[in-house]
Amino acid sequence: MAPDVRPLDASTWEAFAELVERNNGVFGGCWCAGFHPEGCQDRATNRAVKEQRVREGQAHAALVLDDEGLAQGWCQYGSADELSRIKHRRRYEQDVPPRPDWRITCVFVDKRHRGQGIARAALDGALDQIAGLGGGLVEAISEVTVGRDTPGLSRVAQIRCKRRPLSNEPAPLANQQYRRVVCNAAQKI
Repeated sequence: MAPDVRPLDASTWEAFAELVERNNGVFGGCWCAGFHPEGCQDRATNRAVKEQRVREGQAHAALVLDDEGLAQGWCQYGSADELSRIKHRRRYEQDVPPRPDWRITCVFVDKRHRGQGIARAALDGALDQIAGLGGGLVEAISEVTVGRDTPGLSRVAQIRCKRRPLSNEPAPLANQQYRRVVCNAAQKI
């Protein structure tokens, strides 16, 4: 059965919150708030900021639900203003690319459900939701640390951007690799 992908909004907040709590706040209590203008603070504040943004329509994600209605993963997306804090900003601004309409900043899958296509479903769902909101240029900046394969955003962005990548620029950093993947969400495979 195909996963049920829904937008993160007030009606799906509880499923999202349960997934984050089940995974210890995700990435040390980030609550996927670190890319918002407020940045990461303490766990309780991150949760409150994220919930307020979701209820006000200022946070976007494609949430993947299983047959029982439990969230098993998500892909966060938003405008460049909504997700203004990005990793490797200094490197990014050395050769400023065209401003994207949308930015994908986080893909997360519950550890018990990895390798089952949840990340792909979340990314496909995010791009479909973006297309439904008018589409445009979508940017994803993944983080790959030398010596550690991170299959999340980097891998699924490459898979999904078979939609016609407009740019795919690897640029090395001291101990990390920076990769910007841009595609047009309105185009279908």
